Amino acid sequence: MNNILQGINVYLIGMMGVGKTTVGRFLAQHLEYGFLDTDEVITKAAGKSINEIFASVGEAGFRQIESDILQQICAYTKLAIATGGGIIIRRENWGYLRHGLVVWLDVPIDILCSRLTEDMTRPLLQDADLKAKLRSLLEQRTPLYSQADLHITISDGETPKSIAERIINQMPSVLKNDNSHNSQN
Repeated sequence: MNNILQGINVYLIGMMGVGKTTVGRFLAQHLEYGFLDTDEVITKAAGKSINEIFASVGEAGFRQIESDILQQICAYTKLAIATGGGIIIRRENWGYLRHGLVVWLDVPIDILCSRLTEDMTRPLLQDADLKAKLRSLLEQRTPLYSQADLHITISDGETPKSIAERIINQMPSVLKNDNSHNSQN
């Protein structure tokens, strides 16, 4: 598998709560890659939580920090990277994501709702109607998420490990006919 990937990074995109971090860790293990979560890198670099960053610089400020971090990360190879749910909003980020293989983890709204109901760490979800907010975010983001190289639809009860295995099994179908990634190395 490693020789198919030739060291290119794997970027996991998708809505908050889909399991990018957990799946990413399993993926990294399978591929013998390092693992990074862009939100974790941002909070370490800033010395603040995502909520605190949003409160002090707003969403636009946060998105700029996120882009700067992504630009630095894409200089490295052999990484599985869990990205923030909104990383796909900025066009410049796609320039960075395209250096690697982009995998969209897609989870139905009902499952997302049950996962995120008690989560107070996500600034965009400080909303009375969680389901409506998630639906609205997903409607805005789906056309962007769908630009991913791989689209993995997750059903209820699937384990992060089995999702990582599905991604690995589907990688050859997107990589063997696509030399555009290899020219990046």
